[in-house]
Amino acid sequence: MTSIVVVSAGLSNPSSTRLLADRLAAATVDALEEAEVAVVELRDVAHELTDHLLTGFPGPALARAIDLVRAADGVVAVTPVFSASYSGLFKTFFDLLEPGTLDGTPVLLAATAGTARHSLVIDHALRPLFSYLRAVVVPTGVFAATEDFGGTDGGALEARIARAAGELAALVGKVSRPDAAGGGRRTVEDELAQPTPFEELLRRAAGG
Repeated sequence: MTSIVVVSAGLSNPSSTRLLADRLAAATVDALEEAEVAVVELRDVAHELTDHLLTGFPGPALARAIDLVRAADGVVAVTPVFSASYSGLFKTFFDLLEPGTLDGTPVLLAATAGTARHSLVIDHALRPLFSYLRAVVVPTGVFAATEDFGGTDGGALEARIARAAGELAALVGKVSRPDAAGGGRRTVEDELAQPTPFEELLRRAAGG
């Protein structure tokens, strides 16, 4: 079954970031007709993120979150806007993913803020980050200001959600992940489990 992982970086509980994430997930499931959805709430692994930065090893909850993202067919990534960009918690999580984790993964980007003046954050901050991570970003990003929730123009937000979710669903069905034919991407743990002998490395370096 298709797996969709939602990464939400909201700090409060409840939060508008999680509210938007849930609406995007529901719209994506409707577009796909059948999918499993898992939510990674970054506030719940905030301490483990810091520990991972200091020690280089993820705690159990963070390791599960990373595994979910690695195995996902599609990702919905939602952040609140801090200082005109994504939150530090959001950036830290994606900084800690191994290179190649998001290669070819369809990703829907979304952000929340108190004012519509931050609406360009998706194109100015989020798209460059996920392009660097070699994800396949859907064309429509979804930004929601406080006024978009329960306001008179709520229909416009719903239309953007439906459009972005439809684009993610289409990409999930069309994009071939790099590991699709190769039996899975090699992780650091794989390399350590089956290291290349030093003699072989020397032969390769010498052109043998």
